[in-house]
Amino acid sequence: MFTIENQQIKAVIKAKGAELTQLVHKEHQLDYMWAGDPAVWGKHSPVLFPIVGALKNNTYFCNGQNYQLPRHGFARDKQFAIEEQKADTITFLLRHDAETLTVFPFPFEFRIRYTLVENALAVAYEVLNTGDNVMYFSVGAHPAFKIPLVPGTEYTDYYLQFNQTETAPRWPISPEGLIESSPLPLLENSNRLNLSKDLFQKDALVFKGMSATIVTLGSGKTDHGFRFDYPGFPFLGIWAAKNADFVCIEPWCGIADSVSTNQQLQDKEGINKLEASESFTRTWTITLY
Repeated sequence: MFTIENQQIKAVIKAKGAELTQLVHKEHQLDYMWAGDPAVWGKHSPVLFPIVGALKNNTYFCNGQNYQLPRHGFARDKQFAIEEQKADTITFLLRHDAETLTVFPFPFEFRIRYTLVENALAVAYEVLNTGDNVMYFSVGAHPAFKIPLVPGTEYTDYYLQFNQTETAPRWPISPEGLIESSPLPLLENSNRLNLSKDLFQKDALVFKGMSATIVTLGSGKTDHGFRFDYPGFPFLGIWAAKNADFVCIEPWCGIADSVSTNQQLQDKEGINKLEASESFTRTWTITLY
């Protein structure tokens, strides 16, 4: 485990998957992260790369070859190297290797940088194409925050509020983990989603192309919560395991295959494209209060 901290907050990250495991507001003595109970869901904040979500039959095609990847890719299970560490920032690095090239035929460097600024944590994803050909990939976040956040409150006391009023349907997920072809109504000229465990009985809430770039977790029964900024992420997932005491806020540059996919990587919805030597960076930030 690796720790960064400043006067206000502390973050603990493990090298496997470069996964954030604790995010503590020191004055409030409050850890905002889900504890990762393996009996419910044993992760805290897995990083999704080089795909987000599931592939149809766990398979995609690229340049006439077929490849297999599990849901959300391999980065969350790989050991990252520490490229740089200071008191309040740390950079993790994952490079392609012989194993990754058998399932993802692109040379790459993938950096995840955690930086503390006052009462906020910024998490930056940087993807560099170190090969000679065009690279296709997706990347996304999957942090889980404990709900209820403080004693004396319940799950249904909390809500998510967006910085834009939205009419945004949810895109259902099939039993195979694929995005269905027709959406269902959810947000109707609203910027607020009241949390309840019933929301997640049929998997995640998946949104496409929302105007919002900020969502705030709040409650009428506590002053504690957080602001979550995610500019530049065109897809958003909100999820919890069934009846679990957490909520995941998941900004994505990429999305699971649709039920009608042709499985060609270059045609995949939301896929990102990098020419040789080009890089791609996206950052999300959580501000605690």
